[in-house]
Amino acid sequence: MQAAPYRPHDLLWAPAASVRLAGARPEWADAEWLSSAPLVVRRESTAAGLVPVGLRGRARSQRCTAYVPHVAVRRCVTPEMLAATLPTGCAQAGAFAVLSALREVAPALDATGLAWGPTGGTGFFLATGLPVLRPESDLDLVVRAPQPLGSAQAMALVEVQRQCACRIDIQIDTGHGAFALAEWTRAGGRVMLKTNDGPLLCANPWEPEP
Repeated sequence: MQAAPYRPHDLLWAPAASVRLAGARPEWADAEWLSSAPLVVRRESTAAGLVPVGLRGRARSQRCTAYVPHVAVRRCVTPEMLAATLPTGCAQAGAFAVLSALREVAPALDATGLAWGPTGGTGFFLATGLPVLRPESDLDLVVRAPQPLGSAQAMALVEVQRQCACRIDIQIDTGHGAFALAEWTRAGGRVMLKTNDGPLLCANPWEPEP
């Protein structure tokens, strides 16, 4: 189990009774689904000992906000763990272009020397096998970059983004928050940094303005 604090996109397993929903429990979040589906860590500042999470169902529209006590977490799977254990083959790869694309870009991502991993529906599927992927699913990735990207690293990531066989969203996590690689390369200036306290427009996502 990963030491606290958990980071956004980590997948957590905890008893259903320990999950505190922010609103009414949706019909799709029944006991059977919650017994197998993990919680997804999200960004929010919370009281000590409480982890902000999201619940997701089979459909893209099935999402809700929740919290879980840290002491209730029984298991954690990180995006980096999923990247390190990518299967060499997958019976469903033909149906889901996103899985083939992930295997194709993995070597280039590894070569950057940065920690990375699949998130979103792809990460959820790889960790659980639950039916959340669609033929048109996007490939969501997080890349950990606690220091500013070197020119070679940035070029390699841009090339991954350019050559990917499906729609791809690469989020760069600086430790202060995360920003979209596509926005950073396109804008050449300020980017929207997603932080625990909300979005922050900043010129340097590694040294965000207070």
